[in-house]
Amino acid sequence: MATVYDIIKGINQAAANAYDGAHEEGLQADAKARSAGLKREEGHYINDRRVMDGFKVQFHGPILRIKYQSDARIKDVAKNGFEDDVVRHLEEIVKFLKKEYKAITGDTLTLTKEGDHHILVQRMSNYRTDVQAHCDYRIGGMTDTDDVEPGDSKERLNTAIKDFLAQGRDNAKKPSNVKV
Repeated sequence: MATVYDIIKGINQAAANAYDGAHEEGLQADAKARSAGLKREEGHYINDRRVMDGFKVQFHGPILRIKYQSDARIKDVAKNGFEDDVVRHLEEIVKFLKKEYKAITGDTLTLTKEGDHHILVQRMSNYRTDVQAHCDYRIGGMTDTDDVEPGDSKERLNTAIKDFLAQGRDNAKKPSNVKV
């Protein structure tokens, strides 16, 4: 049974193997092409028009958040099926992570989808937009971790700030020329 550290280390290494150029056999030390399902992998990496896209992973307790970022033309955003295309890229990233994790560690990675995909499209100019999407997945085998509650950290922060400010009021030295 893998420890939490081993699982996180394996996922991070799998995500790192999707660097720009990993899809070209000639750019690999082991001559093994890796395709993560990103738009930048289509066409030649020098001669063709490049699309900037990529992904990263974040850990929130036993939850893995996969974030996908890309730029798109406004006319592509207006087409039917744009959201399905972004969701397809997220699913391709999940497949890539599972495949790379298996190749790195020898164990299988179980990711169970939690909630819906979230997609944010922001206009950058009259021609381009910025697309940001993420989806959360529960990592199988991470039984030693607790779920992170969003309200819990805010309450701790508020309490810590109030305690800090209370210390200053009671013990503050007041200058002799200030009248209260």
